Amino acid sequence: MSSSSSSSRSSWNTRAETGADVPVIRGIVRAAFPTPEEAALVDALRADAGAWIEGLSLVAVDGTDRPVGHALLTRCHIGDSPALCLAPVAVRPEQQNSGAGTAAVRAALVAAESLGEHHVVVLGHPEYYPRFGFGRASAHGIGLSIDVPDEALMALTLDAAHPLPAGTVRYAAPFGI
Repeated sequence: MSSSSSSSRSSWNTRAETGADVPVIRGIVRAAFPTPEEAALVDALRADAGAWIEGLSLVAVDGTDRPVGHALLTRCHIGDSPALCLAPVAVRPEQQNSGAGTAAVRAALVAAESLGEHHVVVLGHPEYYPRFGFGRASAHGIGLSIDVPDEALMALTLDAAHPLPAGTVRYAAPFGI
């Protein structure tokens, strides 16, 4: 799947990761975060058959098809209901604020919807994720087993016919939550 997304500075093409992208994605995630933990998390999720879903690791690529941004959706549950977890989202530092992350997230959400997925949760910056339709998870009775700022846990339904279920989010084992 390929799509375009526009921002004020650039237009990005997006696509699902390929095997050749794996080390490049590792480099993007490593460069975007202050510690190697998130890059190790992506590797662990890729190796977890219960978490990994082919086609839900999306990259935003530059004009030479080189990935510069990455968004990953993996299996989690809200109570007993299957859902997806958006994490991590990473962009090469020199490309941050260019729309690459937004393009990758939008492509990941479209890919998830095309696979028949209904719900997505994210633990992240409350000023960033609402642009994709995420809202405060607690308003839907969704919580975590650990303490986090209420506004940081957000949820989204990809299909209005399937409202968000209430319950505690159970992440894949590599998250350690």
